[in-house]
Amino acid sequence: MCGIVGLFAKDRTLERELGAHLAVMLSSLSDRGPDSAGFAIYAPPVPSSVKLTLRAPADFDFAELAQRLVPHLRGEIHLTPRTTHAVLAVPAAEQAEARAALAEIVPDAVVVGAGESMELYKEVGRPESVVKQFGLDAMTGSHGIGHTRMATESAVTTDGAHPYSTGLDQCLVHNGSLSNHNAVRRALRRHGYTFATENDTEVAAAYLSYRMAKGKKLDGALEDSMRDLDGFFTFVVGTHDGFAVLRDPIACKPAVMAETERYVAFGTEYRALVDLPGIEQARVWEPVPATVYAWDRRQ
Repeated sequence: MCGIVGLFAKDRTLERELGAHLAVMLSSLSDRGPDSAGFAIYAPPVPSSVKLTLRAPADFDFAELAQRLVPHLRGEIHLTPRTTHAVLAVPAAEQAEARAALAEIVPDAVVVGAGESMELYKEVGRPESVVKQFGLDAMTGSHGIGHTRMATESAVTTDGAHPYSTGLDQCLVHNGSLSNHNAVRRALRRHGYTFATENDTEVAAAYLSYRMAKGKKLDGALEDSMRDLDGFFTFVVGTHDGFAVLRDPIACKPAVMAETERYVAFGTEYRALVDLPGIEQARVWEPVPATVYAWDRRQ
């Protein structure tokens, strides 16, 4: 099962509504994944900073965390708490110092994503509750992706929820199953990658990060994944400048896309797209198997 959504604003006037549309899309697929949900949104950056999205136990005091972090960094920090998560903007040149300080003074706070623009939120619960918990409908951004999970291969935990992020401003959501993820995980560990879960989606995310670190562009890394990752899958990947979609060569998982002059949208089912503005005039199609679809803000 599981459900995936993605929305890319081609028209910058749509960016202020992006969170509201993504919230409706994600909630519409609740019955495909009632166990947990998550999303990444590419929001306006903080100048000269990297955003670290933190996850902590309920009732964690993020304000105290910010105060304890100040002596460890030279530059200014900004903290935006959202219930169990918070976005901590630190000077880009001090990201390593910030991560080391966090690990030392607040080991209960986990960095789930990092980037100039990307903010990443995920939690156990029905998708409509997760959307409400983090206030997705009020968020703005250039693009975003989301996932509703029906756990099949691991426990229902926040760690098991998507998206997974293994690179700056990069994240992935996945519907399907990989049969060789343990072998790929072992290979990636030899290249210095670490893993927080046994989820095959985290392996897929790290694989793409590795290929891109080797100089591949996103579309090339996705094409390589059809050679190196075995199984059935639909990937939707977010990066700093856009998003991409890939279905495996068999493509047994449902998928639909829509494009207008204002946006590109992806949904596991068409019902995720029906409330988008101008959907009646959109070009709607089923993504072709083994074909990379990608959109980039720089184009």
